[in-house]
Amino acid sequence: MGAAKIAISLSPKLLRRVDTLVKSHAFPSRSAAIQTAVAEKISRLDRTRLARECARLSPVQEQQMADEGLAADFVEWPQY
Repeated sequence: MGAAKIAISLSPKLLRRVDTLVKSHAFPSRSAAIQTAVAEKISRLDRTRLARECARLSPVQEQQMADEGLAADFVEWPQY
């Protein structure tokens, strides 16, 4: 799949930092540096969201649901 072209604005300081990374061969281009930065930030946000959602779970309720699932599976398992 091709990449979409967009225009962004960066502060001069941030652009100098990106250019330094490109010149040191940390990234092949400005575009690659910015794509990587955006992807990593989104990934961190997703993990943070997952952590928030997990914190909302009730350990007792989750254990009860797991036990119910195991009990149902146990009935269906063949004897060895």
